[in-house]
Amino acid sequence: MYEEINKSINWYGLDSKEVLEKLRSSDKGLASKEAQNRLERYGPNELIEKKRKSVWMMFLDQFKDFMIMVLIAAAVVAGIIGEPADTIAIAVIVLLNAVLGFVQEYRAEKAMAALKMMAAPSATVIRDGQAETIPAQRLVPGDLVILEAGNIVPADMRLMEAIQLRIDEAALTGESVPVEKDTACLREPDLCIGDRRNMAYKGTLVTYGRGQGVIATTGMRTELGRIAAMLQDQDEGRTPLQKRLTSFGQKLAYAVLVICVIVFLSGLLRGEPPLLMLLTAIALAVAAIPEALPAVITISLALGAKKLVRQQALIRKLPAVETLGSVTYICSDKTGTLTLNRMTVEKVYAGGRLQPSDELTPSGREKDAGDLLSCRTPCNLLLNALALCNDARLDSSGALIGDPTETALFDLALKKGLLSECINQKFPRLAEIPFDSDRKLMTTFHPWKDGRIVSFTKGAVEEIASRSEKLLMPQGQEAIDSLKIMEIAERIAGEGLRTLGFGMRVWDALPDPLTSEKTETGMILLGIVGMMDPPRPEASESVGMCRSAGIRPVMITGDHPLTAEVIARRVGIIRGPGHVVMTGRELAQLPLEEFEDRVEKIRVYARVAPEQKLKIVKALQDKGHFVAMTGDGVNDAPSLKRADIGVAMGITGTDVAKEASHMILLDDNFATIVKAVREGRRIFDNIRKFIKYTMTSNSGEICTIFLAPFIGLPIPLLPIHILWINLVTDGVPGLALAAEPGEKDIMSRPPRHPKESIFAKGLGIHIIWVGLLMGAVSIMTQAWFIDSSQTQWQTMVFTVLCLSQMGHVLAVRSEQESFFKQGALSNKPLLGAVVLTFVLQMATIYVPFLNPIFKTAPLSAWELMITLMLSSVVFLAVEVEKAIKRSRNNGLRA
Repeated sequence: MYEEINKSINWYGLDSKEVLEKLRSSDKGLASKEAQNRLERYGPNELIEKKRKSVWMMFLDQFKDFMIMVLIAAAVVAGIIGEPADTIAIAVIVLLNAVLGFVQEYRAEKAMAALKMMAAPSATVIRDGQAETIPAQRLVPGDLVILEAGNIVPADMRLMEAIQLRIDEAALTGESVPVEKDTACLREPDLCIGDRRNMAYKGTLVTYGRGQGVIATTGMRTELGRIAAMLQDQDEGRTPLQKRLTSFGQKLAYAVLVICVIVFLSGLLRGEPPLLMLLTAIALAVAAIPEALPAVITISLALGAKKLVRQQALIRKLPAVETLGSVTYICSDKTGTLTLNRMTVEKVYAGGRLQPSDELTPSGREKDAGDLLSCRTPCNLLLNALALCNDARLDSSGALIGDPTETALFDLALKKGLLSECINQKFPRLAEIPFDSDRKLMTTFHPWKDGRIVSFTKGAVEEIASRSEKLLMPQGQEAIDSLKIMEIAERIAGEGLRTLGFGMRVWDALPDPLTSEKTETGMILLGIVGMMDPPRPEASESVGMCRSAGIRPVMITGDHPLTAEVIARRVGIIRGPGHVVMTGRELAQLPLEEFEDRVEKIRVYARVAPEQKLKIVKALQDKGHFVAMTGDGVNDAPSLKRADIGVAMGITGTDVAKEASHMILLDDNFATIVKAVREGRRIFDNIRKFIKYTMTSNSGEICTIFLAPFIGLPIPLLPIHILWINLVTDGVPGLALAAEPGEKDIMSRPPRHPKESIFAKGLGIHIIWVGLLMGAVSIMTQAWFIDSSQTQWQTMVFTVLCLSQMGHVLAVRSEQESFFKQGALSNKPLLGAVVLTFVLQMATIYVPFLNPIFKTAPLSAWELMITLMLSSVVFLAVEVEKAIKRSRNNGLRA
């Protein structure tokens, strides 16, 4: 019965009597026996975690990647042919890659544990008419629970009593201001959590007052439980790089197998010794596999993560660094990410004039509170009302503490000349009538001139206007026109600002009795202020950078649609007309097919529920987009986990959101996401450059060995030469490419398509033609010096191929920019790697005891000069290719 009722009823839409009837409870709570029966029927009030993979299986899963399997096969083959150094190097790389993947996956499982930590350990419940404290897990639907300041709400409940009750629901709604609660029935359907003022939700915090509520749902049926279920249902997909590398590994394995068979058979047909050809084919197979690729990827990601920490972004899951470069949508929260998360007075109406707050000019000497008060102009008196009818205060360090609205008012008063100590000493608070949600007003009483008393009142503009008789103008008091005042207030609110009105009244003595009915009437209206959480100064520029980079920013907020739209327009998320703002209620009523048709046109979502954030992410992903989603609350965790990049807030974020995320913004700043996207693009570019370099080198080796027999020449390279090139010439400079700085156009080009091949944009063609060029130069060297001893010409071919690769690695640092314009010192690790590789190569030629090991012979000065000249051909050819690209692109721009 309970299950059926719970699924179909909005508890906030029932009055107290109806709720108790539906839950078969009473104002004396449940009987103990009935509570035990319900506990057995509905289970304990706790979040249930699904069975997870064992640690051992989690580790073994790291070896399932196809590229890793290819590397393991290469290590086995290297061991068979007697090359333990290669076997050990590959094994270490594979093992480190597995450990890294395991750690990342293991950490990803902690989000659920953080969610469970939010549960209240105990609760005060009324059973059999008596209050008792019990473990929160034993609570059941129908239990009557007492709430007090400092309590964590133990389950979802309908409030029966609320005495100045305020609950911090930031974890569920993302809004940082505690919510004023009451018990009034809300008949409006489909209200979002933040608008259900008569409900209290599991995991939220009571910050003020006290209350009593009847439990409607427990455990996994609560809002927090629904989030837990969604969080566990989200499987993180493979990153774009992982998909590309799997495809790359498969194509490479097939190509290597075919080429090795051809090389082996062609050698046999030429009459080469079968054992030599077998070893050559196997060495070529090992050489063709870029075993340093996982190491390069790991180093690139680690260096990127280290750099991002300095830019206030903490990477929790290393592959996320590269994935950032594929992002096409950034779905960002508003509060604190695009805005300062600090309420600020933006507009002021005083003395009949509406103006920006920074243009407000008080009369009297600056920073003299007494003088400001003696000049009884509308502006001066309004500033005093802002400061005196206010509970915010400065702490010992000079920082304002208190409610965000009150600190904004106090801050304006301070900026315009009032000193806190003057306020406290000259105008102490004599009495007050605190704010409450029914009358929407607050009043304070202070000393006035000639021994009289002044009261300042602040609150809802309509309340202040209706209780005022006069309006203070520069020339004095005049009769108030309430309709005009409300028009001004609506004008301010139309700009997305929250409005507050201020009034005053002078008394001969402190009123007695001190009641709202007696004191908050017959006032003089001093003015109206409009406040908002303003955009960050850098937000507009960052949004513009997103647009230049082909990334669409979208705002998702729990705030009012009008406020959201104003901020979106100010930062540039919305630029033109059109239906680009959607509320959570509109989204709930929209059929899925229609929403998916419109999702790419919507720029702002307001008042959305947790499952709707998930719906937005899924819809964008179904359209082929890569989505970065920001969030700070528990309600954001499922969408953070589902997104391609989940970005949690470091300052305001909950532990649950952080554990579900891929990246944490240490400064909660949207601009930091844009910096991270740039770094992600740089890292992918560098991985692509490594593949370009190492696969072109491998292509050059294959062409050299493959083509020589077809023109009647013997096999030009020995297995030891191939393995040396593979381990040293490919590996050392290739690793240094990870440190290559980003190219100048990195944020002015569109994101790469998620399904784009790693060989796209001419990479595959480059590998083929430069590989053929390397092979041609090497074979030309062999043919030129074929009349020398075999050791002599093999040494020259070996050296030409090695040094050609050094020239190539310097040339591929940029897709278009010339090496000479970049400068050799812009990547010092690479320059050092090239110099080291050159020195080691010379050592294999000129160090006597290395000659028999590498089957080399010393070259004469003439031979070395010829070798260096031939080796420069590849470098010059690639520089010419880049010059042609630059010329073509300049022509297109013209």
